[in-house]
Amino acid sequence: MSIQESVNEDIKSAMKSREGIRLSTLRMIKAALKYREIEKMSPLSDEESIKELQRLVNQRGEAIEQYKRGGRMDLAEKEAAEIAIIEQYLPAALDQSTIIRLVEEAIAETGAGSIKELGQVMRIVMAKLAGQRVDGKVVNQIVKSKLGG
Repeated sequence: MSIQESVNEDIKSAMKSREGIRLSTLRMIKAALKYREIEKMSPLSDEESIKELQRLVNQRGEAIEQYKRGGRMDLAEKEAAEIAIIEQYLPAALDQSTIIRLVEEAIAETGAGSIKELGQVMRIVMAKLAGQRVDGKVVNQIVKSKLGG
């Protein structure tokens, strides 16, 4: 079952059980995926759907930070609840040791020895991590630490 089909089935069950926040979040996911599909003018693959879901999680993460700075903990909690629902449709996040191994392989592959080659290493690592759930900021920090930056 594709991600979109799964979301549609979950919308039906959320409507039956009257789960307000879950239903609104699922509808938002469905709308975002449909928008991306219309923009692309063809059905989305699961990998493209995952990228869109990751984008939604990142947006909510940024909103949480802004709400916390503004003293709006109620809205921050709502965004955190939405993240939890969205993450149910994402693959499991990679652990730190796997990311470090991939970074070390990319450094060996490129022969990078300084922080100046950060971009080359990041390109290779992010290509290997395509379709995986990983935060680019975390990868960047690991690459910098391995290159001595």
